Amino acid sequence: MPTDWIYALMGGMIIGSAVSIMLLFNGRVTGISGIINGILTPEKGDTAWRMTFTLGLFSGGLLLKAIAPQTLIGGSLATANWSVVVAGFLVGFGTIMGSGCTSGHGVCGISRLSIRSIVATLTFISAGIFAVLIFRKLGVLP
Repeated sequence: MPTDWIYALMGGMIIGSAVSIMLLFNGRVTGISGIINGILTPEKGDTAWRMTFTLGLFSGGLLLKAIAPQTLIGGSLATANWSVVVAGFLVGFGTIMGSGCTSGHGVCGISRLSIRSIVATLTFISAGIFAVLIFRKLGVLP
């Protein structure tokens, strides 16, 4: 569709605005793995905003599904449920090793010209490309 780039641009503007507001008003980088990690390893006085943010992510998705379900991308995964669980744990482990996730490094870190975040994001992207190439070669992906 010729207007797809407009939706991507609008989405990028919304994400950029949201992380800027978070940094401006809360002094925090909007890295989802760090926010979730702060819920799982709570510190006194630092959990309420994390819970509110996470609840907002889920309720925003549910609200969009209720109001305009045709706008959501969905469907079934062409893989076993156990592999999704394993992948989730691997992503969690990777975010601990990389001191953040793609939202933290890719959106917030690069915008602050953090060398560590630029290297981390290039590593994420390279690993993803490499994984797809291997899985296609093995016949796991089309």
